[in-house]
Amino acid sequence: MTARTLMVQGTTSDAGKSTLVTALCRLLARRGVKVAPFKPQNMALNSAVTEDGGEIGRAQAVQARAAGLPPHTDMNPVLLKPNTDTGAQVIVQGKAIGNLNAREYHDYKRIVRRAVLESYERLAARFEAVVVEGAGSPAEINLREGDIANMGFAEAVDCPVILIADIDRGGVFAHLVGTLALLSESERARVAGFVINRFRGDIALLQSGLDWLERETGKPVLGVLPYLHGLHLEAEDALPSSGGRGFTSGEIRNENEKLRVVVPVTPRISNHTDFDPLRLHPQVEFHFVYPGETPPPADLVILPGSKSVRADLAFLRANGWEAYLLRHLRYGGKLIGICGGFQMLGREIHDSAGLEGKAGTSSGFGWLDMVTVLEPEKQLRNVRGRLVLDDAPVTGYEIHAGVTEGPALVLPFARLKGRDDGACSADGQIMGTYLHGLFESTAATDAILRWAGLTEPETPDYAAIREAEIDRLADAVAAHLDITAIECLLGLDRRGACA
Repeated sequence: MTARTLMVQGTTSDAGKSTLVTALCRLLARRGVKVAPFKPQNMALNSAVTEDGGEIGRAQAVQARAAGLPPHTDMNPVLLKPNTDTGAQVIVQGKAIGNLNAREYHDYKRIVRRAVLESYERLAARFEAVVVEGAGSPAEINLREGDIANMGFAEAVDCPVILIADIDRGGVFAHLVGTLALLSESERARVAGFVINRFRGDIALLQSGLDWLERETGKPVLGVLPYLHGLHLEAEDALPSSGGRGFTSGEIRNENEKLRVVVPVTPRISNHTDFDPLRLHPQVEFHFVYPGETPPPADLVILPGSKSVRADLAFLRANGWEAYLLRHLRYGGKLIGICGGFQMLGREIHDSAGLEGKAGTSSGFGWLDMVTVLEPEKQLRNVRGRLVLDDAPVTGYEIHAGVTEGPALVLPFARLKGRDDGACSADGQIMGTYLHGLFESTAATDAILRWAGLTEPETPDYAAIREAEIDRLADAVAAHLDITAIECLLGLDRRGACA
């Protein structure tokens, strides 16, 4: 069992762990290896619904796709979804078990450790290889006790570890050597080699540093991966570093007559991957508006999902968004709310149990006649149906604790199998839905963009773009990483090269 498991850990967050695991899953699958991704513990607000009706981190869903598999809850048995600065909803094997603060979760780790090992053992029994992604850094001294995310897991299953570092940040040699220095002797021994990520420039100028690193540590550099400009993979959690393609703050459309789309970035924004298809759309000028920025004029504003709907609603009001949206609607702009953003469009949001923060009720924007009650049982579904708008086919997924009722639902957003979803205003300016991922449906996106004012939308096939980007990543990794060494670490000596 242990010979077919390899773990990728990073010197920092965003060092490239998710990306490398995605590439390895695609490369091994191409070579006929039955491979599965695994992440013991993930902290992220971007998630996906699995085939077995649970919830996992978005990155593991992408990795499953790279391996040619449907996502499964065993691939990410512990998901933490922050809803305050000190607490998070804890999801174990796909199901929410409640909210815990950081200290409470630290004490709870010994319980979730059993779930982590159970899920891993099931995957290890079903697959020829398991590629594991760590979380953050293994050198976080304050988190070492009871660790299940990095070396604690690697030690428990006795698997080799690759350590990846991001050279684009600077200090790559200090990151690698410093991380090793903070590991125990047994942990250092299981680090099988290094990968340096996001390199750009002349590799010959780096060689002396690589030689020094190997001499100093006694460990090989398994690859130096190039900086891939414009690579698009669905993010585990972090938002793009810039607001989007950007557009002028004036009232006049730009010369290409692209549709202007604005999304406010709230403190607990969730599933912002919903907007990836729009960010990549050649006919859309997309803009995330970050806290402190002035929202520009738009044709379409989309209120995103939220892990703390009432708190994010208060944030929007405190930052002038209510006045901005009223003006936007007064001048004929269109507005969509997705999941938590949909709930904000109603009259009230009730959270009597304090599921997302302090218990209480908040007044919504009141543009749709409906009320939402947050309930402990989450709704988790992959769905398909048709938009009421143009009868366009749509697919998506639901992840929400809210139950919404009211007269506004008489005019639904979509008709799904056996039920309706969402609501539309009588004047046709406002729509709301619980469907995440709806812009991945080409015909549905065309219909929505036409409604928002784009005369002849031609939406690209997002699924094809996503597959092409995974292949592009895998090709680059194959060209710059010692894949034979990777197979040997996994015990896959198919060519007799591991003697």
